[in-house]
Amino acid sequence: MDALSALAESFGNDPVMTLAVLGAAGGGLLLFVVFGIARDRRDVRRRAADGVQPAASAAGPAGTPARPSFERLVALLDQNLSADAKQNRLLRMQLVQAGFFDQRAVAIYFGARFAGALALGIAGLTFLPLLLGETTGATTWMWCGALAIAGYFLPTLAMKRRIAQRALQHRMGFPDFMDLMVVCAEAGLSMEAAIERIARELVDGYPSLAENLYMGSLEIRAGKTFSEAFERLGERLGIEEAMMLATLLQQSAELGTSLSNSLRVYSDEMRSKRLARAEEKAYSLPAKLTVPLILFVFPVLLFVLMLPVVIHISGAGLAG
Repeated sequence: MDALSALAESFGNDPVMTLAVLGAAGGGLLLFVVFGIARDRRDVRRRAADGVQPAASAAGPAGTPARPSFERLVALLDQNLSADAKQNRLLRMQLVQAGFFDQRAVAIYFGARFAGALALGIAGLTFLPLLLGETTGATTWMWCGALAIAGYFLPTLAMKRRIAQRALQHRMGFPDFMDLMVVCAEAGLSMEAAIERIARELVDGYPSLAENLYMGSLEIRAGKTFSEAFERLGERLGIEEAMMLATLLQQSAELGTSLSNSLRVYSDEMRSKRLARAEEKAYSLPAKLTVPLILFVFPVLLFVLMLPVVIHISGAGLAG
């Protein structure tokens, strides 16, 4: 207790010393995690190059392999922050739609939220006194709290933006996918071979769509039905067109209709939708240009037109 009291008295009310200690502790934890990841990657590369299994000394007391420090941290976050099963499934689906397919993505997401809140909070405590000058402690802490809240929600905003960007890419590439599906169906290819071939064709223009299509072909190869695989594909893509395709395939299988004819009709509909979206954007362009024209173009134009008149009137007044 005497040592702790002496340590607390040595800090006093100096915020710089307190922030230095907190920064050193946080930096030490960050270095520990980073060096742990680098060490684990070096071990994986060495074992892959040597072609051997990890040594028995790396096993834990119960005979299970010892988990790396980063794995233990992610597992701890996953166990303590993912208690609600429904919310956990929803969050996992959103992360999958954003392109994060790892099982540890939920834990890493929560860790990123807390790390963002801590980083922006410490940054606020460090730089706000320099920017705001002499302020009260309540004002500083209020700004630091606002920055911490912004850092906490920043990963969520980034994830939603990434989902929107990928959904736009999927929606733009889906008509091309349907056209290639019609070609493959008329050529006599099976559904699994057609999806795998289309994924190779679309990988340059629409890499995210090609990745999800390849995962769908793997699910079909693993034993899932076409309707189930396409339903999961629609969930991963996050667009209604893929969901409707799954329903179309299921109805075609149940009613016994021609698959190539159904795909051709649906492909025409997808192309019509893409053309309608392009026309809608073109028609909305004049309305969107109104605000920048009023704010930036019209004042400059009015100034250029009125300046000769003002100069002429000023010259006439001086001459008179």
